[in-house]
Amino acid sequence: MAIIEREVRLVGSKGEEVLIGLFDSSVTYSCIDRDLAQRLETLVPLPSPLSLETAEKGRTVEVKERVSLDFHLDGYRFSDEFMIVPHLANQLIIGAATMQKWRFKLDFENDEVIIDPRVTRLRLL
Repeated sequence: MAIIEREVRLVGSKGEEVLIGLFDSSVTYSCIDRDLAQRLETLVPLPSPLSLETAEKGRTVEVKERVSLDFHLDGYRFSDEFMIVPHLANQLIIGAATMQKWRFKLDFENDEVIIDPRVTRLRLL
């Protein structure tokens, strides 16, 4: 499995928390534990539920809420939307969509998340 664990600081309008997040390239959306999400930010209902497949063949979970949070990694600030997944095994999973958006690269040989600092600059054209 393609997973790297890293310390991440999550920040929302209600507070912040430092925890170990999983960077998992096999997960489409970034996901968060409901209790953690509620401590950090106001939950937003999805317009309609989202059915996500799990690693277990034929099993799906229904996602009904999301939350937008900032997250800090290696001194850089990023932001994204996190799906609130019922019975999530880990508190935080950074998925492929977030990694693509911010151009993260996973270096499994060295167990690192590689950040391109150019994507953290604001560009107004």
